[in-house]
Amino acid sequence: MTFRGFWLFGWVAAAFVLLGSSLVLAQTAAPLPQSAVAPSQDEDTEDLLSQAEIEQLVAPIALYPDDLLSQIMMASTYPLEVVEAARWVKAHPDVTGAALATAMENEPWDPSVKSLTVFPDVLAMMNDKLSWMQQLGDAFLAQQEDVLGGVQALRAKADAEGSLKTTKQQTVKRETVTAASGGVESVYVIRPTNPEVVYVPVYDPLVVYGSWAYPAYQPYYWYPPGHRRRPGLWFSAGVGLGYVLWGDVDWRRRNVYINVNRYNRYNRVKINNNRWKHNARHRKGVPYRHKRNAKRYGKRRHHANAKAREHYRGRHHGAKKPKSNKPKSKKPPSKGNKPPKKKIAKVQPKQPKHKDKKPPSKGKKPDKKKSVAAVQPKHPKPKGSKPKGKKPSSGGKKPNKKKVAKARPKASKPKKKPAAFKGAGNGKQVKKHSARGKKSRKSAKARKGGGKRGGRRRG
Repeated sequence: MTFRGFWLFGWVAAAFVLLGSSLVLAQTAAPLPQSAVAPSQDEDTEDLLSQAEIEQLVAPIALYPDDLLSQIMMASTYPLEVVEAARWVKAHPDVTGAALATAMENEPWDPSVKSLTVFPDVLAMMNDKLSWMQQLGDAFLAQQEDVLGGVQALRAKADAEGSLKTTKQQTVKRETVTAASGGVESVYVIRPTNPEVVYVPVYDPLVVYGSWAYPAYQPYYWYPPGHRRRPGLWFSAGVGLGYVLWGDVDWRRRNVYINVNRYNRYNRVKINNNRWKHNARHRKGVPYRHKRNAKRYGKRRHHANAKAREHYRGRHHGAKKPKSNKPKSKKPPSKGNKPPKKKIAKVQPKQPKHKDKKPPSKGKKPDKKKSVAAVQPKHPKPKGSKPKGKKPSSGGKKPNKKKVAKARPKASKPKKKPAAFKGAGNGKQVKKHSARGKKSRKSAKARKGGGKRGGRRRG
């Protein structure tokens, strides 16, 4: 085998060794823990609500008609717009019916929020309990199936207590549906008895549901202002619908959907999809409490969220305009940037005065034309006094020149003295002096005297 063949064989063998070692390391490597493989799943489930917390949230509205219940849950995902709508309704109590529908066309709110303006008591309840409303909306976005499941659980408890019945105001039906998982279950469906009139139920959750199973999570009881607190379940005044309520609940899939025909007629639009989707633009900067919602909708916020927050705080949208147009900020730069014409006008009369004073000190004779021009405005009469001005100026300058000439030789006298080491740098002189130094040192050693420099020692 030649040297070249032996060299190639060595490289091939080394490659096989490296491949074998890498395979052994890959097989013996310890597997990663599950927390490191999929940490996002744990993060999404950390802030989910329990069954007790969900039932606490839905208890005040679980016995509402299905269509009104669905739109309350939709609107709760836009808490800032609900507050704005509640204030608008309070400020315009006389606007109702067709006039209210026309006024809502000019408002930028979500359609679910606009539809609730027909129910002032519902808006007042949501506005009075802001924390509850925001928690309900966040839970509905993150756990829609669990929230609707909590509604059915509470309706079953109210039915067991005898609180959920068919009345003149609403009809209660119990239906059997096949769940999406394949199982069969019984659900409670609540509809208005008159499809064109809705009565909002008012009740004490601690009474209609029997003994509350979660003492640590007590629901709250809200009733319309101007009414006294009553036990059991009762209804507020009926509200004519029209096409205001266009939402509904699909209990089989446990989600909400849109009645396309009613939605298009009320909002005067044309849509084909009956699926409801949360619009993050109408969130207007309100943060999402659940990490799952923040990841899904947090990046879709509208660029005008800051303006919406200012409006919510009671500030006008145009309040920021005077800050951008600052009239005072323009004054300091105008002081520093003065026009050059003003400076020239102030300096021009002073320039001829300095020119007339400087030339006599330096000994330069002024020109006749310039001197006449400079003197005329101040002394117009003495035009013939030119020779008089020349004599003192010429006589005073000559002695100054002589004095300077006499002082010069005095300062140059020390320069004539020869330098101490002048000519000591020549080659011949250096050799000569070095030879003399050697002789002197030798003679000093012979007579046992002299120091380093050849002198005599004393004592």
